Amino acid sequence: MFGRKALALALVVLFALVSMGADSCTTEEDQPAEKAPAASEGNNNSAADEAPEPDLTSGQENALRAAENYLDLSGFSKAGLIQQLSSPAGDGYSKADATFAANHVDADWNAEAVESAQNYLDISPMSKDALIQQLSAAAGDKFTPAQARYAANKVY
Repeated sequence: MFGRKALALALVVLFALVSMGADSCTTEEDQPAEKAPAASEGNNNSAADEAPEPDLTSGQENALRAAENYLDLSGFSKAGLIQQLSSPAGDGYSKADATFAANHVDADWNAEAVESAQNYLDISPMSKDALIQQLSAAAGDKFTPAQARYAANKVY
C-alpha cells in the first residue's frame, strides 16, 4: 500500500548518505573548533546587538544538514525526524544530536504534516479519519494529533 512512500524514503536516506559523504565519518576530534570572528575596533555594533553563534559539534552540524535534506525531500514530523536521524537503521546520530537538529532545523511542522498527508493521498486514497490516524500514529508519521488534523483539513 505504501510502496511509493517506502521508495521515496529509501531515496531520501540514500541522498542524505551521499550528501554527507566523508563528513559523517569524521569525529569531533578531527574537526577544528569554529571560532566566531573577532570584532574589529572600527565596528560600531555592540555585543548586545549580535548574539554569538554557538559552536556546533560535528555531530550537530551533520545531523542538522541531514535534517534539512530530509525536510527538503519529504514531510517529516519532529518526532519522526528525530527517529530517522538517530535510528541505527537510519542515520545513526546520537539522540542528542538528532534532537538538536530537529530543534534547530527551522521547520514548519504543520506544513510538513500537509506535505506528508498529500503524499499519502497521492499513493492511495484513504478517508480523512484514516489519514489523521496514519499521520499521528506512533507506528506511523508521529505528528501531533493537532498537526494531523490540520493537515487532513488542508488536503480534504
